[in-house]
Amino acid sequence: MSLFDDVSREGWQQLPLPGAELSLWPHWLDGAQADALLEALLATVPWETHRIRIFGREVDSPRLSCWMGDADATYVYSRTRFEPHPWTPALTALRAQIEAACGARFNSVLANLYRSGLDSMGWHSDDEPELGRHPVIASLSLGAVRRFRLKPRRPENAGDVCAMELGHGSLLRMAGDTQRLYLHSLPKTSASIGPRINLTFRWVDAALRA
Repeated sequence: MSLFDDVSREGWQQLPLPGAELSLWPHWLDGAQADALLEALLATVPWETHRIRIFGREVDSPRLSCWMGDADATYVYSRTRFEPHPWTPALTALRAQIEAACGARFNSVLANLYRSGLDSMGWHSDDEPELGRHPVIASLSLGAVRRFRLKPRRPENAGDVCAMELGHGSLLRMAGDTQRLYLHSLPKTSASIGPRINLTFRWVDAALRA
């Protein structure tokens, strides 16, 4: 099932996913803006290989990452506590634009670098306690076009997978019950493609952590 058969190229597109609040701006950045931002992030972000826990074992994450944000925006993922790197100049300017576009405040961003089609992200939800009950997450994609998938968390509906292509300069807004009701992933591809950067802006409140 595809969420996009005939999408308009201007403004937000509301996506028909039951119970979710999901919308996409396919060309939030124009080509020149997206090219410049991609180049700046590749050169200035302190990329790291994060360790994650899968089936009780710690392994290297299949992508490079960097957690950045305000000084108090600590984040716990896969039983690992991440202290934020400082905002880069490019991301400081971008944060204000993302906040205005999405109608939300953000104090942190997770940057993921998919070096080729072999880098990926498995099924998960951004539902950590410090994100709150109904988090607004803004996801900006740069570089190679990759397929983004969503499926219901309920086992009886787990086969209902929806997919969309996230292109260079696209902005995806996930809010409401999206994280509570759905899982999402970025699968591997055998296609010969270049790097992709994904930026997911969030609001982290350490006081909500269990």
